[in-house]
Amino acid sequence: MKSGLAEGHTAVVTTEVIPSMYAQFEGDVVHPVYSTVSMVYHMEWASRKIILPYLEDHEEGMGAKVNVEHMTPAKNGSSLEIKASVIKYERNIIVTAVTVRDRENDRLIGKGEVKQVVLPKEIINERIKEN
Repeated sequence: MKSGLAEGHTAVVTTEVIPSMYAQFEGDVVHPVYSTVSMVYHMEWASRKIILPYLEDHEEGMGAKVNVEHMTPAKNGSSLEIKASVIKYERNIIVTAVTVRDRENDRLIGKGEVKQVVLPKEIINERIKEN
């Protein structure tokens, strides 16, 4: 990795809840609100945005662990801010604390941690072929 990444670095993703983000299984909507699956996706995306400027051409980040707490629903049209902050950085492991807030009323929708591991692309490709 390139130098400069440190604890405290942050990245933000903003989104608006739309029907494709609803809690659903096999196309059947269970609840017409922001799904936990969508929240995890956005948490991983905000966390990934932090490491992108520091990856060397031969490296890639991989998700390794996600802990999440979905605290309250966000309805269609809600404007969300997903903010990730580096809380641990050792060698090739980056852990971020992530919050999801409704921007209209500053309500906490969810929180969690995302762990990423940076590896050479060659090693990633070898592991994929092994499985």
